[in-house]
Amino acid sequence: MNTRLSIVALALSSLVAGHALAADASVGKTRDEVRAELAQAIRSGDMIADGATGQRYNQIAPHLYAQPVAVSKTRAEVAGERDAAIRNGDLIADGATGQRYNQVSPAQYAAVRTNAPVVAAAPAVGKTRAEVKAELAEAIRTGDMVADGATGAKYNELSPSSYPQPALAQGNRDDVRTGGVQSRSSNGG
Repeated sequence: MNTRLSIVALALSSLVAGHALAADASVGKTRDEVRAELAQAIRSGDMIADGATGQRYNQIAPHLYAQPVAVSKTRAEVAGERDAAIRNGDLIADGATGQRYNQVSPAQYAAVRTNAPVVAAAPAVGKTRAEVKAELAEAIRTGDMVADGATGAKYNELSPSSYPQPALAQGNRDDVRTGGVQSRSSNGG
């Protein structure tokens, strides 16, 4: 009788356990859901690598897997910080030296930092815009512009046949004629 009771208890308990497992949420997944979870676990390294220690791949080699990023600022906050950095000159101006814009030209950003009114700069004393344009046009025409920044060579030095050559003789026509006459007489001609 005792054995019969234990067999019935065993059958009843296995029946109840089967229903409990069927009610589990993981049992109701489709094949595609399981495949998607597996692919995600492989991508994130969330699979057991060492059965003895229970370590996962992302624990053994974390540099191979993307770390979860904690989002702490909204796009609007980041854009606001960027705009403030532009106004204050806190962006890097020279990558080689690491200087910021407010270090390169502090007068331009001093008013922003102190909230003082911007004082108009005094007009520069020197050439007018027309003079600078004329000088540039002449430099382009004669090739007197730096072509290679590393060596400092100018266009007219690199390609002299492409630009007009400066006149060798200076003076008026009479000076040139008398110089020519003297040179012929000194040659015996």
